[in-house]
Amino acid sequence: MTQSQSPAMAALTPQMQDCIEACMSCHSMCEETMSGCMQKGGPQQMQVMRALMDCSETTRMCADMMMRRSPMSAEMCMFCAKVCDMCAEACMSMPDDQQMMRCAEASRRCAETCRTMAGATM
Repeated sequence: MTQSQSPAMAALTPQMQDCIEACMSCHSMCEETMSGCMQKGGPQQMQVMRALMDCSETTRMCADMMMRRSPMSAEMCMFCAKVCDMCAEACMSMPDDQQMMRCAEASRRCAETCRTMAGATM
């Protein structure tokens, strides 16, 4: 096997690409939602902000680790799924806020793809 054919340099699978896209989409949605959350203020907003910040950072890191084929990717994906679930729950605490509902949806999708990837061999 030549250097260019090593498993570390293998093309990303469609499943990995889907997960990376879901992570980046969730990251962007969390960042966008945080902006609106900061303008509203209040104790409930602060609790949601923490979840949004954790989710934003975790999804970005998870995508980065998959792209560089880190040997810790599966563990990171499982952790990311947990953080995304927590974020979705926090966003659902404000059902009248459409931005929060979009963020919850993006977080749930990311959690699903990450759980799938955590069970896959990377």
